[in-house]
Amino acid sequence: MTTAQILLVDDHPTLRQGLAQLISLEDNLDVVAQAGSGDEAISLAIKHAPDLILLDLNMKGLSGIDTLIALKRAEVQSKIVIFTVSDSESDVLQAIKFNTDGYLLKDSEPEELIEKINLAIQGEFVISNPLTQILARSLRPNSKKVSLLENLTQRELQNLKLIAAGKSNKDIANKLGIAETTVKVHVKNLLKKLGLKSRVEAAVWAVEHKISH
Repeated sequence: MTTAQILLVDDHPTLRQGLAQLISLEDNLDVVAQAGSGDEAISLAIKHAPDLILLDLNMKGLSGIDTLIALKRAEVQSKIVIFTVSDSESDVLQAIKFNTDGYLLKDSEPEELIEKINLAIQGEFVISNPLTQILARSLRPNSKKVSLLENLTQRELQNLKLIAAGKSNKDIANKLGIAETTVKVHVKNLLKKLGLKSRVEAAVWAVEHKISH
C-alpha cells in the first residue's frame, strides 16, 4: 500500500497535533511535517513535496490565501486543501478562485475528514457537505438549464450522476464498464451542453437540481 505524505499548516499547535494523531491512525496516510506559519509551509512544501497540504485559512502573518498563492507561484505540485473554521461564502469562493483543491471545515466528522483527504489525494475536488449549497447558490444556475438535461445522452447523464457522487474518471469507467478515455469524452460533452466549465460546477449543478445517482 502506498503511503501518502501530508503537510499540516496551522498556527495552533494543539490543533495540529490532534489532526496529526487522527491521520496517523490511517495506514495509508502519514504526516511528514507540520508548519506554524505560511512562510514555514512554503519552505517545508518545497523540501518534502508532500502529496497533500492541509492549509489553515486564518493565520497570523501570511494568510492562508496568500500562502496558497505563494505555493502555486513556487510551482509546488502538492494538492492543497483549505482546512478552516470559516464557512463564509466569500472565503469559499476566494479559495476556489485561486485554485485550491478543496475546502474543508474543522468541525467535520473524523470519518468524513479522512474520506475527503483520501479523495483529494486521488485528485478529486473536495468540499465539506454543509458548504455544497453555498457553492451551488454562488453559481446561480439558470432555471432554463433544467431543460438542458434533455440534450444529454443516457450515458452522459450517468456520468453526471456519478460526478455528483464524487466519483473519479477511473471510478466511473469501472462502474460503467467503459474506458477512462471514453469517460473523459462524455464529461467534456456534458460540460459543453450544460454550459459549465468544470467537474466541480457539474457536481454542484447536479446537487442543486437534485439529480441523484
